[in-house]
Parts: sequence; C-alpha cells; structure tokens
Amino acid sequence: MTAVEQRFREFKMPDVGEGLTEAEILKWFVAPGDTVTDGQVVCEVETAKAAVELPIPFDGVVHELRFDEGTTVDVGTAIISVDTDPGAGEAAPQAAPAAGEAVAEAPAAAPESEEKEGRQANLVGYGAAPASTKRRPRKPLPSAQRSAPAPSAAAPAPQAPAPAPAPAPAPARPEAAPELNGSGRPARPLAKPPVRKLAKDLGIDLETVTPSGADGIITREDVHAAAEAVQAARETPVAAPATAPQGRERRVPVKGVRKATAQAMVNSAFTAPHVTEFVTVDVTRTMKLVSELKQDPELAGLRVNPLLLVAKALLVAIRRNPDINATWDEGNQEIVYKDYVNLGIAAATPRGLIVPNIKDADAKTLPELASALGELVGTAREGRTSPAEMSGGTITITNVGVFGIDAGTPIINPGESAILAFGAVKLQPWVHKGEVKPRQVTTLALSFDHRLVDGELGSKVLADVAAVLERPKRLITWA
Repeated sequence: MTAVEQRFREFKMPDVGEGLTEAEILKWFVAPGDTVTDGQVVCEVETAKAAVELPIPFDGVVHELRFDEGTTVDVGTAIISVDTDPGAGEAAPQAAPAAGEAVAEAPAAAPESEEKEGRQANLVGYGAAPASTKRRPRKPLPSAQRSAPAPSAAAPAPQAPAPAPAPAPAPARPEAAPELNGSGRPARPLAKPPVRKLAKDLGIDLETVTPSGADGIITREDVHAAAEAVQAARETPVAAPATAPQGRERRVPVKGVRKATAQAMVNSAFTAPHVTEFVTVDVTRTMKLVSELKQDPELAGLRVNPLLLVAKALLVAIRRNPDINATWDEGNQEIVYKDYVNLGIAAATPRGLIVPNIKDADAKTLPELASALGELVGTAREGRTSPAEMSGGTITITNVGVFGIDAGTPIINPGESAILAFGAVKLQPWVHKGEVKPRQVTTLALSFDHRLVDGELGSKVLADVAAVLERPKRLITWA
C-alpha cells in the first residue's frame, strides 16, 4: 500500500443486517473538511430492514462524500474518503540536482486547478490524460561540452572531433486518443463509477447527457440536470382526453423497508402453501383481566393491553404444541424445530411494515413480557429498530384490531411457520350460560405453512389460544 493510500482511507458501506446487499443514505452528519474521530456517527442509512446510524472506524478529516443523500449504495462500496494525516500537506519537492549532473527533463508542474481536473480526467479505459506525453531523458553531454559556454552566433566554436554517430532515437509514439463518435464526442461517455451509479439509479442514459467537466467528463451535476429535464418533460401537459388525471397521481419510488417487505411477502406467498383458519371467541373475561392487571402494582408503568394477553396465550399454545414452532429448510429439505420462541410483533411505521421480535419470549414472566412489548413498540414508532431485533423470528402476531378490522388472512413472515391475526374486540350478542347476552367478542385468524404444519396441528394451536382468551385462568393451569 502506498503512502497516499495509507493517508486517504475509504469507509465502505457495511452489511448492517444479515445478507443485505444495499442501503440508502438518508442523511449525512459530516461534510468535507470536518474532523471525525473513531466511532463518530457520520451518516444514517436505511436498509431493507431499518434505519441505522453508521460510525466511522478511524480518525481524520473528511476529504470527500462519495454519494448524495437519497442515493442507494451497494454494500462494499466506498461512501466516504478521509484524510488520516491532514498535517502532511502536499508531497515534498525533490532536491535540486548537483551541478553538472544529467537531469531527465520533466513536464512543468500544472496549476492546482488543472492538476485536479487532470486527475479527474484520467480514468481507466478512457485513454491517456491530455498533455501527458512523455519525453525521453537526454543523454549526458561530454565533459568538454558541459563545461564550455554556449557558442554565440557571431563566433562559431571550433569543431571538436565528431564522436561516432549514435543511432537516431525512434520517433515518439503518439498517445492514443479516445475514440469519437459522429458528433465528435467520445464513443463511450466519460464518467466516474459513482456518477455511473447515480445515472443508473435515476434511470438516465449517459449517452444523452451533455458533459460539462474538463475533457468531456460527465459530472454529478450533469446527471442531475438531465434527470430534472426528464422530470420536467414528464410533467409538461400533453394533448389528452378531458378525462386524463393530470396532476392527480403521485409516483413514489419503492425502496428501503417497503421494497424489502414487498419482496418478502411475494416470496412467502408463492413459496409457502398458506392455510388460514378462523375462530370467533368470547373474550369478556380477558378484557376484565386486562382492567385488573392495569391496577396491579407489579405491572405499574408497563404496557398492559389485550395484545399482551393474546401474546401470552399464544406462548401457552406453543408450549402445548411445540411442533408449530419450526421452519422449513428448503436447501437441506429439513424441518427445523426450535426450542425457543422469538415472538414477532408486526408494527406499522412511517417507513413501512416491520416485524421486530421479542427474543426468548417463552421464558419471560408476564411483567417481563409487558416490558419487552412496550419497548419493542416504542422503538419501532421512533424508527430506531435495529436489524438484529428483526432477525431470527419464529412466529408472529399482527394486531389488525387496532384498525377496527375483524379478521384477515395474514401472510407468514419469511422463515417462520405461522402468524396469528388478532381482530377487533366488539360488544356483540352472544349465547352465554344459555342466554343471549352482550359479550365482548373477537375473531382470531391463524395462517400456517402447510408444508410443516398440518390441519390438525394448526387447529389445536388456534383452539388453545381461543380457550385461554375465553378463560384466562388457564394461563395459570396450562403455563
């Protein structure tokens, strides 16, 4: 590694999740010229799972931000360059040669602005940079000619015996010039890799971009200008029937959490054969227990609601039917049964649907489960859920009842065996002890992967959840 490479270090986009391939830069917290220290957060990125802050692993001064905010960057791509030795300055000039020494003639130093443009223009595959022709070093002169003064035109110097003629130097080969197309521009547009990536993300063909950089280099500003021109052309009204919905539609790029969720749901729906079963249950006693638990000193300050008892009921049902807690290993053609429950809770956030999970939920007491559930929901709403909190789930609950929905057919979270939908709790006429009375009733829906969960097992799990919610004292006798 050269001294320059050691001095200017690049920080690459890390894989902040499990096998993620890209992330979008949401916000930069530093700018070129800022001093950064090891562990300092330099930007926030959004992966397919969550928004994550990235700390830089070394000290220095920010030299360059390689991508703008809103750009999606592949994992492993350098996103920021840092000068780790800003006090070094420019390279030290070489010592002047001693008198009489033969010196190879070198091109004069270019001004700083031209030097920067020259570095920008000298791209791999685009031919040599302009004004970079090489000169052969001069041969040393005989000592008599080195020491003698230069002859004047009026008094020609006496001719010394001519040395043996040396072979004439071969003519310098002209530098290869970039191949041009019919319009006089390079046949292949000249642009740095980050600029090509930006053009790809924005859907801009570099062939259509007018370069403004030195020697025909396309800059980021050129790409943005082309993108704005395309957008303006799209927004320009055109002749259309009176029924055309001009200005009544919005287009939003699908990326980040929404893109990952969409792909995961497609993969799950068309990979795992879904079966959904429903049951309607009287939860009047459960709702009464929720009210009592809210007054319990041991649960003071904790999140106590019907979802807490639904989660506890599902954990009891899994303990009674442990084979529901499994996953299908397609590669090895195996069913993997798990002796732990990482309980996922589907949460709607401004960035889209995410499913963080409570690790080892089956080993938690009711107060511990209430605390974990409250922390999970609060973190999700604030957008601070980490990728680790969304990995490794085994079974999920989705609470559609908060939206006033009675039931649905939920899609299984990829890698899991089942998902339970908890519907709205409503006061309905219900036959209770032989009489029709108003009771609080809800509908539960359980979707499961029919490759590893047959109808009998799925039905037993759903029936056990319903039985616990109907008579919550079973939480004591069955747990």
